[in-house]
Amino acid sequence: MAGRGGFVEKAKPYVAMISLQFGYAGMNVLTKVSLNQGMSHYVLVVYRHAFATICIAPFALILERKVRPKMTWSIFLQIFVLAMLGPVIDQNFYYAGLKFTGPTFACAMSNILPAMTFVMAVIFRMEKLDMRKVRCQAKVAGTAVTVAGAMLMTLYKGPLMELAWTRHASPAHAGAGEAPAAAAAAISGRDWFLGSVFVIIATLAWAALFILQTHTIRQYSAHLSLTMLVCFVGTLQAIVVTFVMERRLSVWTIGFDMNLLAAAYAGIVTSSIAYYVQGLVIQKTGPVFASAFSPLMMIIVAVMGSFILSEKIYLGGVLGAVLIVAGLYSVLWGKHKETREKEADAKMALPMAASSKQDGGVAAGVGDDAEGNTGNNGVRSSSGVRGAPPAAGASAV
Repeated sequence: MAGRGGFVEKAKPYVAMISLQFGYAGMNVLTKVSLNQGMSHYVLVVYRHAFATICIAPFALILERKVRPKMTWSIFLQIFVLAMLGPVIDQNFYYAGLKFTGPTFACAMSNILPAMTFVMAVIFRMEKLDMRKVRCQAKVAGTAVTVAGAMLMTLYKGPLMELAWTRHASPAHAGAGEAPAAAAAAISGRDWFLGSVFVIIATLAWAALFILQTHTIRQYSAHLSLTMLVCFVGTLQAIVVTFVMERRLSVWTIGFDMNLLAAAYAGIVTSSIAYYVQGLVIQKTGPVFASAFSPLMMIIVAVMGSFILSEKIYLGGVLGAVLIVAGLYSVLWGKHKETREKEADAKMALPMAASSKQDGGVAAGVGDDAEGNTGNNGVRSSSGVRGAPPAAGASAV
């Protein structure tokens, strides 16, 4: 039973991050439909994080009312920057890039997140890079292979792959597949370039959020409260940005339609739940481990599109997916070896520390005995053992 419990505990971060990628994949599909129907991505960001704040606030206020750390100006500044990086910069630029390009391309470009996070973690000395060790070589090589796979899916289309479940696509599915293709063909080169730049900026902001969140969690350990505050401050910041960028009041109108579903889903699943779970995983495994799962989102989007929409899959996508999985496995293998090394070092350090402490106590006792017997006419000033009562000779004197 102990072994099974240990396996479950170790598997939790993997299951959590894989589940989050399914949530992010659904968000991309719903968001693209909403943006195509004319919803402003600035307004979508506001509604998304308003839903997130409302969703998580009751849990944070009730469950963490006794353990919530004291708010300081330093922590508030970090929360303000986290809200600016995540809800405002990352979401707005990603949605803009998604609108100018498409879900598959945006997912592919965002897969540079592990590389950006790894480089920033090395710069801020959160990751130690020793290329003499195999685990470091595996992480660097895995990051490079993952990015190469994402770029292959983006730049190389290749021949069409005939799959059993897409050969007999219904006319309705075929029409649904032709519409996005026609929309993609209508996108100009300038818009495609701007979309690429926007997604890169969004990914850079997301990587910076991973790094800063790792530091903030150490000072403000109430995860639910931290998530609530980031979402709330991000909502206020997004409102200001929307009023500056959108002058028409009509953009705020929302009904019981796809726009509401996209905002609610994104807020509840990929903001409140995702921020909270991501924070727990980052605290336990570090930012590089958490970001290494992002390439799975693109594969999940491709598979969901193939099954649900009978979306066509090309050779370039398959080859890129293989490279992404291989790179992801390499990064995770390197992190696993690093964790095992740290655990082994910690186990070795404990007996050495206990032995050193015991040897120091014995040495002190011997020195005190010698000093008491020779320099004070046979009277001991102390027992030589910390916390012990005075010796009988000392009391007699």
